[in-house]
Amino acid sequence: MNVTELSRRLRINTKELLDILPEYGFDIGKKAIKIDDRVAQQVMRKWRFIKKDIDQKRRVEAEARKEKEKELRKEMGKTISLPNFLTVSDFAERMELPVTNVIMELMKNGILANQNQDIDYETAAIMAEELGFTVTREGEEETIVDDKSADLEEALAGAKNLETRAPVIVIMGHVDHGKTLLLDTIRKANVVAGEAGGITQHIGAYQTMWEDPKTKETRPITFIDTPGHEAFTMMRSRGAKVADIGILIVAADDGVKPQTKEAIDIIKAAKLPFIVAINKIDKEGADPQRVRTELSQHNILTEEWGGDVQMVDISAKQNMHIDKLLDVLLLVADMQEDDIKADAGLPAAGTIIESHVDKGMGPVATVLIQSGTLRKGDKLVVNGEIYGKVRAMKDHHGQDLEEAGPSVPAQILGFKVAPVVGDVLDVGRADSANEIDVKQKKTQQTGAERTTVLDAMSKDDDEEGKKTVNLVIKADVLGSLEAILASLGKIRHEEVGIKIIGKGLGNITETDVQKAEGDNGIVVGFNVNATSVAEEMMQDKDITFLQYSVIYDLINWIKEELGKLLDDEKIVTELGIFKTLAIFRKNKGSMIIGGKVEDGKLIKGALVRIKRDGVVMGTGTVKECKIGQSSEKQITQGQECGAEITTKEKIQEGDVLEVYSEESKVREIVFE
Repeated sequence: MNVTELSRRLRINTKELLDILPEYGFDIGKKAIKIDDRVAQQVMRKWRFIKKDIDQKRRVEAEARKEKEKELRKEMGKTISLPNFLTVSDFAERMELPVTNVIMELMKNGILANQNQDIDYETAAIMAEELGFTVTREGEEETIVDDKSADLEEALAGAKNLETRAPVIVIMGHVDHGKTLLLDTIRKANVVAGEAGGITQHIGAYQTMWEDPKTKETRPITFIDTPGHEAFTMMRSRGAKVADIGILIVAADDGVKPQTKEAIDIIKAAKLPFIVAINKIDKEGADPQRVRTELSQHNILTEEWGGDVQMVDISAKQNMHIDKLLDVLLLVADMQEDDIKADAGLPAAGTIIESHVDKGMGPVATVLIQSGTLRKGDKLVVNGEIYGKVRAMKDHHGQDLEEAGPSVPAQILGFKVAPVVGDVLDVGRADSANEIDVKQKKTQQTGAERTTVLDAMSKDDDEEGKKTVNLVIKADVLGSLEAILASLGKIRHEEVGIKIIGKGLGNITETDVQKAEGDNGIVVGFNVNATSVAEEMMQDKDITFLQYSVIYDLINWIKEELGKLLDDEKIVTELGIFKTLAIFRKNKGSMIIGGKVEDGKLIKGALVRIKRDGVVMGTGTVKECKIGQSSEKQITQGQECGAEITTKEKIQEGDVLEVYSEESKVREIVFE
């Protein structure tokens, strides 16, 4: 075989292949033009392991190089000045680094952002210091836009006539542990039946009135309705920032799972007071004590065991102990009473919980009011710019609201441009704010949509011939799109990957179909449909169009598709050594021989390598083995026998048969 042909099959540069092979026992010469077929086959069989080792070495070298660059920057005293708020591309420019590298570093730190999005000073400073820069802070007079959390704190700081407001609760936990059903039970509303797969697809907030069964006292409670799957890590972390108390829900029959741990990290990072609801105690196999033990391993200790976390055993399905859970919840709220207050007389300030563009109503956003009161006609000031004014407000039942006070979630109509989830609404800054440039903002948003935040496919991947699933993804709301991309970003594999060739909000259009056609892609719609023209185009061009309403169903499908691109893993098990002592007969396609099992065993149906003077001459299969006239399934070490070997190779006396089995194992795509 030509070395160039071998390198083509292995998808590697020929010179690089010749340099690599001696390290792994294949010294064919650095100027070799041809390679023995048997050696080539051995190289191809071992290549998966060789490539894995090479990739590991490259990763180590890359880390060492980064560390060296970091130390060099420190020695040279590289300094950068950062404002309170800057875009990713500006940040990359200041560090004189490629923007793709900066986006990758952000993703490693759990931050999903494209080049047009903003990051705060603290995040940028930590990253810059990790890269070896000395960071200084620019003066306040140079800062145009402040950090969102600081904006909110500033808006809330003017409160004087503080009054107790409804506590804002966020429920977090592993998928299928019963979060939505618990909300449903509490609100006495059949939310689950209207949600695909029983999991909330949109970020929203709901307020309910709870009547104490004993005192008959009625108290409002606001719930931030965050999705239950790990794909929504970013959303949940945002939700935790605006919540007063958290409920960590854990299934009694399932215990602590990956998303449970993730929720624990978010709660701890937000320094959020919380209680634990151990759900599904009515199910067979439920063990609340085991759950308490598992939680204790994550430094969450129940009060019963001397800790400071209150835990309540419940069944949301059977409506068991829900009263007790809410009693404990309100008790925790009373303990945090000083922090759960607001001044309703101020101009409204709050956080955008959900945002999307409705075909009939235009840009729509849900705002959780955290201070003051929002009224019809108020200017909608977001991030220091006037995005429009309140034309109408609705509650979660779709009823019109004249005003929304502290802890009240309201769906707002009147935005000229859809704000981003997590943005801060501050009506109090209306006098100093400028009207938004709608055209410029839409251009920025379109540019952001075109920028793929997934680093699932790089130039190196192309050069190595990495197989990819090409996707055009459209979603109904920004939150869902971000969550899908965040989840896809966790899928990593050295041989296959995901390439986002198009993404955005709203229904599938002709442009999306054209993108898919150009890159042999698949169109995926999340809670959206295709226009009639786009649907017709996809049928004509035979482009696959898939629709999903549950994110983990979409992720599972993608993992299956990537799995189909992988070659099955072959597992070879060495079974024994058989030495040929006599040749009895040569049949068409097989030979009957006699010999002795020198090591291990000879098994009927096993594969053999026929070796002569240490060189593999061919392969075959053990069709039958006999001792005398008795057929045996296997012959053990030290025994002599006759054997019929199915092979095209002519076996000779003295040949050694290496007996082995080979099985294929389907390889799986895993999350990092």
